[in-house]
Amino acid sequence: MVDRIIPAKQVETEIRVSNSRFISNAAPVFSVEEAKQFIAQIKEKYGDANHNVPVFIIGHGASITAHSSDDGEPSGTAGRPALSVLQGSGFGDIVVVITRYFGGTKLGTGGLVRAYSDSMRAVLEKMPKAEKVSTQTVKIIIPYNLFEQIKLLIQAEKGKINREEFAGEINMEIEFRDENLEQFKSYLLELSNGKILTETIGTNPNTIMELD
Repeated sequence: MVDRIIPAKQVETEIRVSNSRFISNAAPVFSVEEAKQFIAQIKEKYGDANHNVPVFIIGHGASITAHSSDDGEPSGTAGRPALSVLQGSGFGDIVVVITRYFGGTKLGTGGLVRAYSDSMRAVLEKMPKAEKVSTQTVKIIIPYNLFEQIKLLIQAEKGKINREEFAGEINMEIEFRDENLEQFKSYLLELSNGKILTETIGTNPNTIMELD
């Protein structure tokens, strides 16, 4: 069971409430600085909007940083209710900006709370779930006669083929979770009688892996 759910990618949704447009943009982030950068990008994109309400949660469980702002809406009607919905979703390492274009009809305190809460729910419902994992990317050079067998090994260890180059031999770059790489190396040595070695060419502690 995955206990650290994060967004798989950036998602945008829009709802309308009494002619007001509420546009929600959500994305994965792994630091407060990344969250602030995303918020700035959305505010620039929708610079003519009446409000750009930011909400983010960095981390999971007991180790989190949470933030929200009403961005000019009446106190407690925008950021706080949106954050409450986000906190109940199970997502971490996520930033959401809810942009409002005023439609000419005042919604009142209760109407604003519902609108911002519903905007958050809409973008979370559309958001595909992922997990953050540590990965290593390795390079291997293999003969054609072992290609299909090695592809099966990669699949068995949940590797992701990032590049294939077909020449005199086949050059491959594959990304593995840390915990799967050693088993792949062991199988590869056994299959090739110790002739094929892996070369680590990159690591990433914050790889986003979408959940099935």
